[in-house]
Amino acid sequence: MSDQHDSDQQLLHLVFGGELESPEECNFRDLDKLDIVGVFPNYASAEKAWRAKAQQTVDNAHMRYFIVHMHKLLDPDGDGKF
Repeated sequence: MSDQHDSDQQLLHLVFGGELESPEECNFRDLDKLDIVGVFPNYASAEKAWRAKAQQTVDNAHMRYFIVHMHKLLDPDGDGKF
């Protein structure tokens, strides 16, 4: 899944992860130990970072990384205005 927008438009994405209490739920074991990978200007660069971190932790079934579409939170209707 990718965002279909003009290449000059900034579409911020946050990549973060942490150890879950259970692999079936999205409750983190310790919020103080969340791994904030970074904020990225587009989905492609965020996905690249996400894949790298996910691959590093593939042996830990409780560790999960996520991509948050920050641009959708900042501008839910997508018109470029607040």
